Amino acid sequence: MNTTPPGPGPARDAVDAITDQWAAVRPDLDTLPMAVFGRIYRLSQAMRGTVDKAYAPYGMGLGEFDVLATLRRSGEPYTLSPRELAATLMITTGGMTGRLDRLEKAGLLSRSPDPNDRRGLRVTLSPRGRELVDLAVVDGLARQRAALEAALGPEEAEQLSGLLRKLLAATA
Repeated sequence: MNTTPPGPGPARDAVDAITDQWAAVRPDLDTLPMAVFGRIYRLSQAMRGTVDKAYAPYGMGLGEFDVLATLRRSGEPYTLSPRELAATLMITTGGMTGRLDRLEKAGLLSRSPDPNDRRGLRVTLSPRGRELVDLAVVDGLARQRAALEAALGPEEAEQLSGLLRKLLAATA
């Protein structure tokens, strides 16, 4: 069954074309889940590019920003273990090592032995890293806000956030 409502509203998009094609060859399918998750995926990809552009002037991409922002959000002393960072960012410890290497080389963080675990490390945000992530987060949020405000009013944005929270909780 085609899930695209007829009549006035937002212009049809690429997801409508996909669900229309499925409706033509498999009219028995309810493609609403495909429409919802397809748009979430496409929106995520579009915003990834948008925030990458916001972070580029600070010499970082989204991956590096995520590491610095996680350390910043952790509060003083802005220190976490590589394992804590990897768990928060949902990446492997191997992927984390590459990011940490790049950020340490740029002077945005430091690694030191964990005083409570001789096999462990602690990752600490440097003053320069804190300064850059504080600037980058403002630019990234401004671009995200502009995207929201271009399409939704404040109440709609709050409603969408709540609906996505509910959906995410149900799929976690």
